[in-house]
Amino acid sequence: MKTRTIQLMAGLTGLGLALAAQAQLKDEHQRADIESPEQYEVILENDQVLVLKMVLEPGEADITHRHNDETVYFEKGGDLTITENGLATKMVIPDGFVMWHQAWTHQVTNSGDTQVTAFIVEQKK
Repeated sequence: MKTRTIQLMAGLTGLGLALAAQAQLKDEHQRADIESPEQYEVILENDQVLVLKMVLEPGEADITHRHNDETVYFEKGGDLTITENGLATKMVIPDGFVMWHQAWTHQVTNSGDTQVTAFIVEQKK
């Protein structure tokens, strides 16, 4: 019985360390407007939401950043490459496209030849 208790405690300690490491990784990245102020402008911020305007010129990339749950409206779409956890996904976003995404950390590159403009409404937690 003592052996199982020790093993369980060791397992819980290991799990606790893993969760702490994940939390620390999440905290490494800041909001988009802090990481990439050249591409993200704060339009509104209060205790409920953060509203950002993103402008990416052709070939331009932002710095890896985090968002809480968000709704994004692409005023001007284009070709984007979004990298999350080392996996790059190429997307063709049409003008006027709207998407919702749960909280995440990612990096965005404008891989096309036109400017991409989006408005991001991010929930505060």
